[in-house]
Amino acid sequence: MRILSIAFIIFIFSGLIYTKETPWISLFNGENLEGWTVKCKVDDQSKKYWSVKNGYIEVNSLGDKDHDYIWLMTDKEYRNFSLKLKFAAFKDSPGNSGVQIRSRYDVVEGWLDGPQVDIHPQGPWRSGMMWDETRGINRWIYPDIPKGNWVNESMRKEVPKFMYSDDEVRWNEMEITVDGWTVVAYLNGTKITDFDSKESLTTEHHKKYKVGKKGYICLQLHIKDELKMLYKDIMIKEL
Repeated sequence: MRILSIAFIIFIFSGLIYTKETPWISLFNGENLEGWTVKCKVDDQSKKYWSVKNGYIEVNSLGDKDHDYIWLMTDKEYRNFSLKLKFAAFKDSPGNSGVQIRSRYDVVEGWLDGPQVDIHPQGPWRSGMMWDETRGINRWIYPDIPKGNWVNESMRKEVPKFMYSDDEVRWNEMEITVDGWTVVAYLNGTKITDFDSKESLTTEHHKKYKVGKKGYICLQLHIKDELKMLYKDIMIKEL
């Protein structure tokens, strides 16, 4: 009986260890871009748009439109995860950014394939919606509309807060959860995206470029955009 009791205790204890919640891991150390790599075409490699200042990641291309897409990409791939981060946006910055998930960069072609959760300070209503950057796709997938059509403010189901940092730094919070084919994105506590991406992210194009199911996380500087944005508290929890 005693042996059985001890075995039962060990079993319960092992179960507690096994079911312990996965911890949040920081993707940014506050000091440098360790764990991240800038991805861009050869002509843009000398440009230092991405940097760390005052404990934040800053992207700043104000006054310079002479560039292609320039990405800040994690060195590690992820499949199922929850990602949360804070970003500061500026009214005098007309550029576009976003968070790529399950994406890959083609060094030869200079192109990043995969889906993106949009961040658009000049039209904050569309932040949190999803665009697919994959070659051959290039369309909005949430809302799911045909290629060549564009999202508009009437498609917004909920209107989240969106804060600007022109007088003082004010942080917006974004959280993205990718579990299986389900993608959910929140902006400042408001759910913006919630959809089953299986049909959208399993085309022959996605299979060809090996995106949509597993890949890297990236922050975007859009081609020919003047953008200033700050990022901090970038945390991930693998599921």
